[in-house]
Amino acid sequence: MGVYHITPQQKEAIDNALNTIVENLSAVTQNLSAEDRQKFGSVNEINKLLINKCREFQQNQTTLATPDVDWVEFEADYQDRIFADTRLDRLATITRMLSDFKIVHDYDNYQDALTDYDYTKYKSSTKVPGYTEKVGELKQFFPNSGSTAPSTPKQ
Repeated sequence: MGVYHITPQQKEAIDNALNTIVENLSAVTQNLSAEDRQKFGSVNEINKLLINKCREFQQNQTTLATPDVDWVEFEADYQDRIFADTRLDRLATITRMLSDFKIVHDYDNYQDALTDYDYTKYKSSTKVPGYTEKVGELKQFFPNSGSTAPSTPKQ
């Protein structure tokens, strides 16, 4: 698998896009406390079907809709909910992409660190100054293995 690296321009573009998202959401979102989250809860799938069915009746048979509901506000809430839901799906995909990107680079760094440690152990045996001290510093990361490297960590 080829490893691709992100350019400084791509990093800047991503950070700018994330900053724009935060700025836009800050104006319209609430920071719910744990109590608020408990109070408002989450609408489960059955309740979403209820919402959808009431909306369908209101749109197709308006005479059956209660006048006690502000249907303009209902529709605005509905559209915002749909917008948020689809963006959450996109963000979950982005999160997975970044996680996979990070895992690959973590793995490469770890393999290179193991190679460097093996080289350091070899050079330490040649009595080249500095390598014995470096081995002493690095072997703290291998407490159960003596002089062998641990297995690749799980991500």
